[in-house]
Formats: sequence, structure tokens, C-alpha cells
Amino acid sequence: MFTLRGSSLSVLLVRRGEEPFQGMSALPGGFVHADESADVAARRELAEETGLDSFPGHLEQLATYSEPGRDPRMRVVSVVFVAFAPNLPEPSAGSDAADAYWMPVEDASREPLAFDHAQILADALERVRSKLEYTTLSTHFVETPFSIRDLQTVYEAVWDVTWDRANFRRKVLGTRGFVEPVEGVADAASTGGRRAQLYRPGNATTLHPPIPRP
Repeated sequence: MFTLRGSSLSVLLVRRGEEPFQGMSALPGGFVHADESADVAARRELAEETGLDSFPGHLEQLATYSEPGRDPRMRVVSVVFVAFAPNLPEPSAGSDAADAYWMPVEDASREPLAFDHAQILADALERVRSKLEYTTLSTHFVETPFSIRDLQTVYEAVWDVTWDRANFRRKVLGTRGFVEPVEGVADAASTGGRRAQLYRPGNATTLHPPIPRP
């Protein structure tokens, strides 16, 4: 689960409260109940971790991880989902976790994670980074209405780059259906000293042309 905390891309982690890997950081998760699908289980876990009745962002299946020995207790096959949304609240730890917290992705990538979660995190981050090149999913990281600067903050945080504002603005406004202007202007304090036009997501789902990573 990803969100922006300030201008930093952060991932939700838990501290394991029991063995194996007690005390280590891990990605949150849980077992699928007998009466639910993997999709329903993922949404239930999201609600439990965020405290939100309805998840406001984007959720999609990432991959299935099934290497023997990935869990020392027993054979476990994990169906992993990746989710992201703006301004997600402070998390609450589940019954088997000692703590739950947001951590900047750059720090989490250096943190020893339980099980094979370092690989899962790397795969999830690459999925999000690549999808920002050719889809409009970056708009799921900001609240509507948003400024072009807000959208640029998403790309810079996810891709870990710095972009020229004028160049980024041309790319966004030059892509049909990416964003649509709305009435009103952003407060100067949030846009670097000047009032800026506000936008909402357009009707496109893919970007033509794509916005390649620098």
C-alpha cells in the first residue's frame, strides 16, 4: 500500500509481533477466509489496516508468489495486491502485528524485511513506476481538484526524479484526456508562491503519447 506523505512516496509496513521474523518489518497481509475470494480478502485487509470503510484509491493484483520455503512454517502461496491513494490515515496494527507505520520507500528498500517481502516491494514499486508512464493512475495519488504542481509531485516522488516545471506542464496538457480544468485556482502557498489553475482527471485511462521516465 502506497501513499504520499508530504512529498515522499511511503509504503505501509507492520512490525511482526510473533515468530517467524518476530520484530522485523513486513508488508501487511492476512489469510483468505473460506467464504471469500482473494479480491474480497484484499479489500477486507485494506479496511482493517486503514480504518476506512471504503478504500478511496486504486487497487490491482500484482502477482502470485509461490516459491517453496518462502514461509518457514508451511507451504504458503501469496496473491499480492498493490494499492495507492492520497492522504491515507495513520494505520492500526492487526492482531498479529506489534505496530504499523508508514515508511518512505527509499528507507523501506534498505530495511531488512521478513519473508520475501523485499522482492515483493521492489516488484510493486516497479509496477507503479511503469504504469505512471502510460496510464492516468497518477491522478489516484492526489485529491480532486489538483494543480499541475500536485501531479508533478507524484511523478517526482514515485520516480525519484526532479523535473523542470514548464516541461512537465507541457507534457501533461499536451496529452488529450489526461486532465480537465475546473473553476477556481489553487492557494499560492501550495503552489510555490503563485495562484494556479485547478484540474480534475480527464476521461482518458491511457496516455498518448506516454510520459517516459527520465
